[in-house]
Amino acid sequence: MKVLLLKDPKDKDSGPDPYIKELGLYGFEATLIPVLSFEFVSLESLFEKLSHPECYGGLVFTSPRALEAIKICLKESSKNEAWSKSLKQRWNSKPVYVVGKATASLVEEIGLTPQGEESGNAEKLAEYICSREKPNSSALLFPCGALKREVLPTVLREKGVPLESVTVYRTTQHAELQESLSRYFSQQGVPASIVFFSPSGVKFCLQHIQKLSGDFISHIKFAAIGPTTAEALEAAGSPASCTAHSPSAPALTAAVQKALGSPNC
Repeated sequence: MKVLLLKDPKDKDSGPDPYIKELGLYGFEATLIPVLSFEFVSLESLFEKLSHPECYGGLVFTSPRALEAIKICLKESSKNEAWSKSLKQRWNSKPVYVVGKATASLVEEIGLTPQGEESGNAEKLAEYICSREKPNSSALLFPCGALKREVLPTVLREKGVPLESVTVYRTTQHAELQESLSRYFSQQGVPASIVFFSPSGVKFCLQHIQKLSGDFISHIKFAAIGPTTAEALEAAGSPASCTAHSPSAPALTAAVQKALGSPNC
């Protein structure tokens, strides 16, 4: 059975994409189509803030892209030297909160120790942070995207936990998205399941998929990587047949298996 994954491929340097690999183990023929493009912004401002760990109580990451922004900063030899000599160690004396395992592994790549990766979504991470941070302590630094959801900032604000956001990337539709979708449907046909990995993916892909699928749209099991994406599908009038219980390859594969094995999951 064919499964279409609406996500960016994993970096080539880090081996095969875990979602394709895991689905393949269970006999699914999975294909990736990149949905989003990212423009990194305010990197000088970001590194200026990272250069002053004493001003903050810790770091918060809810997106792998925020870590990519830091990695771009660290490509400059002077910044990399400053990071390696003292900044990394000073940040490691503070909590580094992350939303999931993918973000956690990128945090580890820059030499920091993540916590909270079992949270899986912004709501649960916010609860986790609030259980560990005292009200009115030093602000947590939150590198994020221009389209960030307000769930985490709102919960922290209500609990009196200061958060300082810095926008480090903007999200746009991938230039070849519609062409890639059209080519997939013409060559592969209608897949058994389509997996959405973000609300932006729903926004940019759903209408085009509906046109390409025609009368066969009702045969496709839509899957969501988490509750936020499931909500976006629901709001768009195409409820998810299943939602992964955590944003991981095994959890998604289990959800897709269940959805394709029975009408309800």
